Amino acid sequence: MDFVEHDLADPDVVISARGLTKRFGTFDAVDHVSFDIHANRIYGLLGRNGAGKTTVMQLLTGQTIESSGDVAVFGERPFENARILERVCFIKESQKYPDDFKVKHVLSCARDLLPNWDEDFAQALLDDFQLPTGRRVKKLSRGMNSAVGVIIGLASRAPLTFFDEPYLGLDAVARQLFYDRLLADYAEHPRTVVLSTHLIDEVSDLIEHVLVIDKGRLLFDEDADTLRSRALVVAGPPRAVDEFTAGRTVLHRETLGNLARTTVETELSEADRSTAQGAGLDLEPVSLQQLLVRSTTTKKGDAR
Repeated sequence: MDFVEHDLADPDVVISARGLTKRFGTFDAVDHVSFDIHANRIYGLLGRNGAGKTTVMQLLTGQTIESSGDVAVFGERPFENARILERVCFIKESQKYPDDFKVKHVLSCARDLLPNWDEDFAQALLDDFQLPTGRRVKKLSRGMNSAVGVIIGLASRAPLTFFDEPYLGLDAVARQLFYDRLLADYAEHPRTVVLSTHLIDEVSDLIEHVLVIDKGRLLFDEDADTLRSRALVVAGPPRAVDEFTAGRTVLHRETLGNLARTTVETELSEADRSTAQGAGLDLEPVSLQQLLVRSTTTKKGDAR
């Protein structure tokens, strides 16, 4: 694996994937994906249901083996590699635990298995989320079960931590508590965090770099701020909007009476902005969530 040897020279590279493919029969769940993940950054792994996000994370955490391509985590293959996997924490939605386990048993196992575990932080999080440690996990509500995963993921302080939507069961207040605790602890104890979520607007302020998977392929691999600047909404009279957006990549268009709103993938010069203003057009920013929706539903996003 030549790329692994190359990336070992760069300690900033935590994960390298090259041509990573996972095939189930004739279906490519992950299709020739290549990217690097760097140390001490928060990544958003985004995409629609069935896009391949969870399969990518399973490949990166050694839970399944690739059909073709290469993947290295901390410079080595993760599959059946205990030395690498003890530096990784993977928290997923609806995590299953032994039926007779209580919350305190789950946390005890995490304490034993995760070498960077912070017990004081775990206890503080238990208080934050008001989690009863003596209750059997199978008796927990969905929200409490999600809190168990969140606590483990945060208190693990693993150099590489994956959150595969474990916070979906939390209510809005508890989700915000998770985001606040993650950001505060990340500032004090930097590590690499990968968030996979559908709640993009909620986490957009946390994410520094975005990987967007669509139908198993990598659609975007960019800094969040750069990606936000790639598209905008042009609003105004339909004819003026059509004239201004002619020749640009249109991601979405909607018309209501005498108002058209067109989302375009473009970067505008000052001259372009002056032209738009002269034509009576409004230029509006596009959120990460809007860009994801538009990019993965447009015909352009479906093209291969």
